[in-house]
Amino acid sequence: MKKFIEKLQFITHDIDHLSHPEQARIACEAGAKWIQYRCLTKLDEELLNDINEIAGLCDDWGATLIVTDHVHLNGLADIQGFHIEDMDADFRRLREELGDAVTLGGSASSIEGLIRIADEGADYAGLGPFADTTTKPNNFPLLGLQGYRKALHKLQETHPDFPVLAVGGVSLEDVDELMQTGIFGIAASAAINQAEDMRSAYLDFYSRVMN
Repeated sequence: MKKFIEKLQFITHDIDHLSHPEQARIACEAGAKWIQYRCLTKLDEELLNDINEIAGLCDDWGATLIVTDHVHLNGLADIQGFHIEDMDADFRRLREELGDAVTLGGSASSIEGLIRIADEGADYAGLGPFADTTTKPNNFPLLGLQGYRKALHKLQETHPDFPVLAVGGVSLEDVDELMQTGIFGIAASAAINQAEDMRSAYLDFYSRVMN
């Protein structure tokens, strides 16, 4: 089942000055059509409180709500899909568990991981990190522009229509060159939600990605 995958995906994050629902509200008011709720610090009751509030916002604004991990919450709220950060996750099993209607995405840091995610039935993948990131610190090698070019060229051999998004340390100034690599889109968090004016930052990203 082919899913709608947005070219600019906004990811909420634990930050001091804006709650996850507040981040989602500002993004939706700016026109966001994809909100990925990424919270790995709360218990289920708190998660569901956030998710239900964000789901209401997404419903009002016509946005897709994706939850990072927490697949055990499927069916407990109006969640359209899940993004799995575990690079060793079994996407065939997850697809069987979640069903065909649920959007399923995954994280990859290499060409091999990207191809495996596509092979196992995910709907899209986030490939990164592009550059240094404080949102999700890790030890994976930075891909840079050439890394995306190589990965997308290899992916064309087997999965030419599989959507891949650049993620990890992407700034507004990087978007034009990244989109020229043939990448499907961009996933962003800190560059938007930690900007002085989050709404304007989202709109600036959107304009570049959709140009």
